[in-house]
Amino acid sequence: MRSPALVLGAVATLTLTACATGADSPEASPGEVSGDITLTVATFNEFGYEELFEQYQLDNPNITIEHRKAATSNEARDTFNTRLAAGGAGNADIQAIEVDWLAELMQYPDMFADLSSPDVEGRWLDWKVQQATMPDGKLIGYGTDIGPQGICYRADMLADAGLPTDRDEVAAMLGSTWEDYFEAGRTFAGSSDVPWFDSAGAVYQGMVNQVEAAYENPDGTHKPLDGNTTVRDLYEQVLEAGVDEGLSAGLTQWSEDWTSAFQNDGFATMLCPGWMLGVIEGNAAGVDGWDLADAFPGGGGNWGGSFLTVPSTGDHVEEATALAAWLTAPEQQIAAFRAKGTFPSQLEALESPDLLEQTNDFFNGAPTGEILANRAAAVDVSPFKGPNYFAIHTTVADAITRVDTDNTDDAASSWDKAVQAYSELGLD
Repeated sequence: MRSPALVLGAVATLTLTACATGADSPEASPGEVSGDITLTVATFNEFGYEELFEQYQLDNPNITIEHRKAATSNEARDTFNTRLAAGGAGNADIQAIEVDWLAELMQYPDMFADLSSPDVEGRWLDWKVQQATMPDGKLIGYGTDIGPQGICYRADMLADAGLPTDRDEVAAMLGSTWEDYFEAGRTFAGSSDVPWFDSAGAVYQGMVNQVEAAYENPDGTHKPLDGNTTVRDLYEQVLEAGVDEGLSAGLTQWSEDWTSAFQNDGFATMLCPGWMLGVIEGNAAGVDGWDLADAFPGGGGNWGGSFLTVPSTGDHVEEATALAAWLTAPEQQIAAFRAKGTFPSQLEALESPDLLEQTNDFFNGAPTGEILANRAAAVDVSPFKGPNYFAIHTTVADAITRVDTDNTDDAASSWDKAVQAYSELGLD
């Protein structure tokens, strides 16, 4: 597998004169396009767009939408980078990009159409727009979701362990700090053989997203992993609780074992950004007991959130831009939230009763709209993620996996390997 640095290096060598392809698309709304066209849309995980695609095609009978859905964000990133390195051949007309790898692609703005328009000004949260805006004002992505997090839990498992199951009582038990969350897990473990959470790597993701600048500084300088005490402390805290104390199920999210664990009572709690609700419901189909608590260790946390970009090499840039704008309008984002729990980033949607009054039958009728709105309001850190965030974060995530899932290393030896992997990125 090519490293992120190698892939991006290949991208950097592209001749960008070809990036104007598609600029001669007809000046027309989708319904006025002469002739039938196919628009390809590449997403990952669950965006909640399936029914929306059907609606758009009914409203625009000359347009066919081909949906390419990758299983994971990493898979989507690898595919997109490979196609960019090949000059954009095979790219979708609309490409979903996750925030953790957005910054590395913003180094190549000519590869993306400028999506700025008076029609969409003021649509999103300011910080969401800034994440996809170049210094010269070019907007390369329309915001889809954000990832405010609560804690999903199996109420039936808590009941079997003699613990509270009511949402408010569970939130109080989970507390306000990571140590509170781990202590609740220790209490649970005293009366249950089921692991407290699914993955040490997933919990670390929640922890590091509360750090303003974990790996890189906004001025462009890096924080060498050897000596990064903030990251090292989080790493040791999650592995001590998860592995040494046995609170983790030792799974890697998106793996087959992780997916199967939903059907096999594999763990009692997990961190839950809004987009995870649809994933859980799909994986745990037929399983009763899931609920959502209005709580999160450390106060608030945002995990993920994506953007729809339009590669400038496409044959139908204008039509793709129109579809991307429609998919990210408030009404469509509320529909996507109903479908898969992807929490909107649009101001109008965030204030809508249609959102705030949403409940979810699979999660015991939980008022998911209200809970996630509360969780979004609790987020007070928008972490800086520079162009090397993904690559650096991967060195730490891999280190946690070696200890938590693979059982090939202890925490100290795996950290040493992470430091070595960081040095091989050649950033310092």
